[in-house]
Amino acid sequence: MTATTIDEGFVVFDHVQKSYDGETLVVKDLNLSIAKGEFLTKLGPSGSGKTTCLMMLAGFETATNGRILLDGTNINELPPHKRGIGMVFQNYALFPHMTVAENLSFPLEVRGMGKAEREAKVMRALDMVQMGKFANRRPAQMSGGQQQRVALARALVFDPALVLMDEPLGALDKQLREHMQFEIKHLHDSLGLTVVYVTHDQGEALTMSDRVAVFNDGRIQQLAPPDELYERPKNSFVAGFIGENNKLPGTVEELDGEKCLVRLATGEIIDATPVNIRHKGQETLVSIRPERVEFKPEMMPPGAHMIDAEVLEVIYMGDIFRTRMKVAGSTDFVMKSRNTIGQTKLHPGQHVKIGWHPADARALDPM
Repeated sequence: MTATTIDEGFVVFDHVQKSYDGETLVVKDLNLSIAKGEFLTKLGPSGSGKTTCLMMLAGFETATNGRILLDGTNINELPPHKRGIGMVFQNYALFPHMTVAENLSFPLEVRGMGKAEREAKVMRALDMVQMGKFANRRPAQMSGGQQQRVALARALVFDPALVLMDEPLGALDKQLREHMQFEIKHLHDSLGLTVVYVTHDQGEALTMSDRVAVFNDGRIQQLAPPDELYERPKNSFVAGFIGENNKLPGTVEELDGEKCLVRLATGEIIDATPVNIRHKGQETLVSIRPERVEFKPEMMPPGAHMIDAEVLEVIYMGDIFRTRMKVAGSTDFVMKSRNTIGQTKLHPGQHVKIGWHPADARALDPM
């Protein structure tokens, strides 16, 4: 999914702000364009503004300033039930006294649809989520995963132009949550839905999205496809929030275009790729992903930088070994290595040389 300009998006936030007390902005000048058919995830910690943005788009909150456009129409003053938007919540929000079929039929009745058409749409939506045989059950008679499927079907039953999902999988166990991630993604792909999804789960965002908007302090810190977000974070917050990340503090010794030399806190000098570094002498955090670190000479990438490390802890995680090390004074440096046949086992107290390609070391702001 390619990005669109702010003027041609299916959903557009145009200089949107939100304040609850008239002074403190929880959303600060948001400009965001979402393409038709895109799966966009808003990701961030609690209080970052991501859910507030979703509630403004749904119509449950009102923007303090700016415009929200849906398919070119300003919807700021439009009530929620007239926006044609489907919603899926974490708590399912199903009516307990109604059967599954009645829960799905209700939004169609509100829209004045006839009985025969309602029944056909209800069964079509339930079949989409493989819940057709549960039509006559009540929510209390189903598991959490089944209820979430029904909630998803209810959001799709009236063929909405847009589907909003607010932490929809947060109440499910890990295995079911991962299964539902793929189900939702497959539905998005097969139906061509436009989805705006809110989560604080980084893995969920990377798995499902065309693009991810990382929120913090009421602003988008980075908006990018999942691979770009993970591989090329634009600042220390994004690098630390998306996946596991090693951070080595230091000072920029030399800066030359797309290369720089960083003197670490313990004196070692390493090569790095400057990201939001402006000048020599600037403090920095060098970001290195754990899976990009190697300790076997034959596995070292060309041009790898070598540094001493002491093994502190080795944890077997099935598919990988997670090794915590002391590196350049940091006792939280992590290396992840695949569990393969003939894999060399490291042990606490062992001293080794580790290395990584300079392109995988990103010099970022010190936060």
